[in-house]
Amino acid sequence: MSRERPNGDKHGGRRGALALALLPALLGAPALAQETPAPSQAEPAPSTASNPRARTPSEPATAGRPRRSAFDAPSALRGTGAFSSPAPLGSGTSTNPAPSPESEEPTVARLPRFRSATSLPGSAATRGIPARPSLLRLRAAPPRRLGSATRQITQTRTQQTITDLRLTPVIQTPVSGVPLPAPILGLGLPNAAGLLLGTALRRPIPADTAYAPLGIHLGTFTLLPAFTQSVGYDSNPDQIGGNRLRPSLTLRSEAELALRSEWSASELTAEMRGSYLEYPQSPEASRPNAVGTARMRIDVDRDTRIDLETRFLLDSQRLGSPDLGAGGATSRPIFATYGATAGVQENFNRLQLSLRGSIDRSVFEDAQLGNGTTIIQSDRDANQYGLRLRAGYEISPAITPFVETFLDTRVYDTPVDQFGLRRDSDGVAFTAGATVALNSTLTAEISGGLQHRSYIDRTLQDITAPVVNAALVWSVSPLTTVRFNQQTGIIETAVPGSSGAFTDAATLEVQHDLLRNFSITLGGAYLSTNYDGVRIRERGYSATARLDYRFNRWLALRGSYIYSTLNSTIPLSTYEAHTVLLGVRVNP
Repeated sequence: MSRERPNGDKHGGRRGALALALLPALLGAPALAQETPAPSQAEPAPSTASNPRARTPSEPATAGRPRRSAFDAPSALRGTGAFSSPAPLGSGTSTNPAPSPESEEPTVARLPRFRSATSLPGSAATRGIPARPSLLRLRAAPPRRLGSATRQITQTRTQQTITDLRLTPVIQTPVSGVPLPAPILGLGLPNAAGLLLGTALRRPIPADTAYAPLGIHLGTFTLLPAFTQSVGYDSNPDQIGGNRLRPSLTLRSEAELALRSEWSASELTAEMRGSYLEYPQSPEASRPNAVGTARMRIDVDRDTRIDLETRFLLDSQRLGSPDLGAGGATSRPIFATYGATAGVQENFNRLQLSLRGSIDRSVFEDAQLGNGTTIIQSDRDANQYGLRLRAGYEISPAITPFVETFLDTRVYDTPVDQFGLRRDSDGVAFTAGATVALNSTLTAEISGGLQHRSYIDRTLQDITAPVVNAALVWSVSPLTTVRFNQQTGIIETAVPGSSGAFTDAATLEVQHDLLRNFSITLGGAYLSTNYDGVRIRERGYSATARLDYRFNRWLALRGSYIYSTLNSTIPLSTYEAHTVLLGVRVNP
């Protein structure tokens, strides 16, 4: 029995089919971007009667011409049909019938190249056969990130909290003690005046991930509460010189609350802390302390953002302060500052422009002298209004130079104080500097310039002084971190005949992790205050050693030693103090 062959040249038909099959592979990207559709279900299956080469389901799979496996073909030609049986020229049907799912595996033509098109008609999935991923996808296409992985990456890039130095208030509060080294969050200070207030023990050291607190999740926010109770000894609670020293046992109770948002865009963070120092052997030295800051960043679009900040500070003046008559007061009077800042920043390619306005208020409590008289300090209550303009140009992702100008005015509630002076003043400052970020190991912002302040009262001479501000965080190694801060400013004073005081404070801190849950911190600080118009000069130094041991995520043990000294041209203002504290910190 003779077998009929289709019309046309045998070799020519195969060469034409092979050329047509190789065409999608040679086209490259257009062919790889599409699915290879399986034969449509609407086309009738070829019958064995019209196709002599077709086999019946009862015949073995090896009958006739042997079939090649789908994975025997080169990867560039798979799914093109180049290695399937050639179809007769001029015929509208395939030489191979549609296989039964129960009898054989799907052909290469049904395998998806980049994605499984289960919704396409005629696909393998619609026929009950699971689609196989092609080798092209396994080799070229990376795994898709879904769910929490993508969310964590987005939050890591958008939720990096960096304190902006431009948000710190221009106003400077009176010096209440020698500054102590304190960890710095990002590039800025928790509070512009906090550096001068000796409240370094308030902020916990960043913990290892395995010992970091998990916090309390409320919707899209995470709350991080904490409470610390410490007991120790202070050789000079009043921070005063002479023969009036009264050492005392020290009890320190401190509560903290931190808030951060979990948004993919914009950001809201807040930090609040309140503490109370109690001295049983010297009750007049007992005093409260509180500080808080809330910041919100609103991402309007890619190039525009709005910054908002609110802040407050509560502390007490030391008895040896020149504003209190250098030791004449019997108790430490309390003062408070609070304010807000609002601003907008616009990016024009590499050029960054920002404009910010601020308002701050300071209030003071009256002081009681030993002879029963009262020092009125309500005439020191004042408001300050400031405007700050800044322009920076990003010459590289690591360095952004900038120039800055800020104007401010200070208005007192009482036009004339108890000494007959009008202390309302206006100030202007020009600074230039740069921000540096090198591979997340070194972040810094350094600026310098000149500031000038003029007073309404003609008997108070104007003050012109240099401005030097610096904030640096250097990760020497994964276990060692160095932090440095310096800030200068002109603070207000109530000393008769003095227009103001120029203050320069600097802190240096080195933290080293001995273990994942055990760290040691060493630091030092320097303070210089010069009162203009009078012969009052103060120089202060302090040193700190601190140990932190974390038992688990919610319980830690902290021990610290502080040495502070202040030398002043006023004898009663000179003092020296030693403080030792041991406490337990709980953060649920």
